[in-house]
Amino acid sequence: MRNIKLTIEYDGTRYLGWQRLGNSDKTIQGKIENILTQMTGTVIEIIGSGRTDAGTHARGQIANFKTNNTLGLAEMVEFLNRYLPRDIVVKKAEEVSERFHARYNATGKKYSYHVWNQAIPSAFERHYSFQYPQELDIELMNKACQKLIGTHDFIGFSSLKKTKKSTTRTIEELSIQKEGDMIHFTFVGDGFLYKMVRIIMGTLLEIGSGTMQLEVIDEVFERKVRSDAGMTVPSQGLFLDEVYY
Repeated sequence: MRNIKLTIEYDGTRYLGWQRLGNSDKTIQGKIENILTQMTGTVIEIIGSGRTDAGTHARGQIANFKTNNTLGLAEMVEFLNRYLPRDIVVKKAEEVSERFHARYNATGKKYSYHVWNQAIPSAFERHYSFQYPQELDIELMNKACQKLIGTHDFIGFSSLKKTKKSTTRTIEELSIQKEGDMIHFTFVGDGFLYKMVRIIMGTLLEIGSGTMQLEVIDEVFERKVRSDAGMTVPSQGLFLDEVYY
């Protein structure tokens, strides 16, 4: 039995997210599994490194599947890209050890979020960034980023309900880069809770625009209450850039 690792890029605009849904064909996982099933002649289920929400994009999503099919790796990539929609692309296929698991073996992830900081919207960036017209204090947001870097219980920065699993995560990098009217935020960490990046982003924007005070971050860590943090920003500005193993 072969274990195949895929590196996948997709534009999530038209889809309901990564995870297969029984009553819909509008998921990334579902589209890929359908083509793999055609390619191998057997029902294939793929394991992703994690879910991405509706509208979220990926430059480096990782998935794996097992098959007895003998097709070469280059032929697999060619077949998948020939029949997949053009907004889903398999960038690479690799044969990995039987024990490799795209989700359980992941040691970290890199996400980016993109903000169009202009009162006038962009016709070209509307699916790949969040338009936020208020003036932003980048220096203040950088101070907020420093408070978020490190190991913390991020339950207050997530939409998770009560869980027995640990909600402690480590953010290794949270940086900001401004290019004209576009502001890029980079997140690198050992893992991220449900909607954690989007809620942190909303909090950073509200701090940067003066709606919230810098101290709110300490309060969220202390009280662990979601409603103390900022808004949940829309998904279209979010990209899964890389998964680390």
